[in-house]
Amino acid sequence: MSSRLPEKLYFKIGEVSRIVGVKPYVLRYWETEFEVLKPGKAPSRHRLYRKKDVELLLEIRRLLYAEGYTIEGARKKLKEDRKEERKQLKLPLSESAYRNALIKIKKDLLSLHKRLS
Repeated sequence: MSSRLPEKLYFKIGEVSRIVGVKPYVLRYWETEFEVLKPGKAPSRHRLYRKKDVELLLEIRRLLYAEGYTIEGARKKLKEDRKEERKQLKLPLSESAYRNALIKIKKDLLSLHKRLS
């Protein structure tokens, strides 16, 4: 999905509309239905979508149009997928192991800082 997205930090709603293949009003509607979708706003109050927002919109479009999910079904599927991703990200280290690793990193950074000073 993301391979066809231009390398930009932000996308305007018109650009996102063309990339996703739906009208801007559909994007605005999806924002009300999918709580994970929260584009930023420019000082001019125009929506600014990040790359991850566009990827999420492409996934929503796929679920709704290609897979035939309802809005509620797509919402649940996205929630399940996020839950599964979080499970996969959990590392099997104890809290003390993380703490010790951070202490070592801090010592290494301080040592490097002294050398560079």
